[in-house]
Amino acid sequence: MAKPLAERLRPKTLDEYIGQKHLVGPGAVLRNMIESGRISSFILWGPPGVGKTTLARIIANKLETPFYTLSAVTSGVKDVRDVIERAQSNRFFSQTGPILFIDEIHRFSKSQQDSLLGAVEHGTVTLIGATTENPSFEVIRPLLSRSQLYVLKSLEKDDLLELLQRAITTDSILKERRIELKDTGAILRFSGGDARKLLNILELVVDAESDDPVVITDELVTERLQQNPLAYDKDGEMHYDIISAFIKSIRGSDPDGALYWLARMVEGGEDPAFIARRLVISAAEDIGLANPNALLLANACFDTLMKIGWPEGRIVLAEATIYLAASAKSNSAYMAIDNALATVRETGNLPVPLHLRNAPTKLMKQLGYGQDYKYAHNYQGNFVEQQFLPDDMNRRFWEPQNNASENALNDRMQQLWGDKYKNK
Repeated sequence: MAKPLAERLRPKTLDEYIGQKHLVGPGAVLRNMIESGRISSFILWGPPGVGKTTLARIIANKLETPFYTLSAVTSGVKDVRDVIERAQSNRFFSQTGPILFIDEIHRFSKSQQDSLLGAVEHGTVTLIGATTENPSFEVIRPLLSRSQLYVLKSLEKDDLLELLQRAITTDSILKERRIELKDTGAILRFSGGDARKLLNILELVVDAESDDPVVITDELVTERLQQNPLAYDKDGEMHYDIISAFIKSIRGSDPDGALYWLARMVEGGEDPAFIARRLVISAAEDIGLANPNALLLANACFDTLMKIGWPEGRIVLAEATIYLAASAKSNSAYMAIDNALATVRETGNLPVPLHLRNAPTKLMKQLGYGQDYKYAHNYQGNFVEQQFLPDDMNRRFWEPQNNASENALNDRMQQLWGDKYKNK
């Protein structure tokens, strides 16, 4: 039986690797590290199907070093210790330290991660972890501090089109079929930047066709996926489609839609903590200052879920979901921090105005640090107008949106600052 198309086309060298130019393109950090022949421990964070496992295998092949793989889903502490013992034995026969690749490292428990620390710290193994979850939440701090973090992105349109052409012209099975890519919109849209999903869809459509040539059209792709919607979802990528629908239902203020997708996740055995984290993010990103209580309730949902567990936790998730979906919406805080970050990247490290600087030493005081600072609590209403941005910067970052909560905040800002916070 032939291997799946995605496995047959798995790249074996960096030159065959598609996408992630910011990491493996000419002069990029990972390529330089690999070509130097010495790598340090790192974690690859990105969505499914963007090449995390492939990149780890390419590195092992390039360095010609022992390569061990553990799946966080099926491995325990004993498995970790067994691999470390084998790595210690092989260390004597290899100049480069053995590589330990852990897929879905976010699923490792604290004790499993603790068992890795010594081996990583002493160089017994070089750890490469792969995760679809934010490592800040899922990887213990000591392990995270001993590893670099590299973020992989969903593949761009040009990357996916290059992969399609490679599949139909170089794959040993597909190149025997005459395949014409008349339309690519639907196959790109359904793949969602996921290379594995793209190839699974292509294989599904081609296998279902007896015509010669096989003409790929948007209509054909849509029809085949409607007939067999799970066929291209072999590795559970639908998990990401459903959480996307869940969050978009909350953002769109539809409690019923949000509850339906919540029920799909609960029934499908989704990790409740994963859902709760997304609720916290949604409360800050989508509800924000329109209803600051949403973030409090989402955090309370997360804490309560950790205390009471399952199955009662489903009720807590449902309460938070309904509340967030029914709340007024604002993304002004989300936009404000992105505006501020863009300005920082544009202007660089501007000096802090002297009156805002800390002055812990006599010399700093003599140089005027903090000299003209006005302590707000010494003034009527606990406010006094003064400069808080760097010199010569006069920008607005927070633009309040039209809801009762932010209107009240903006009214206060106008009372204090006058025209500075006047609505545009």
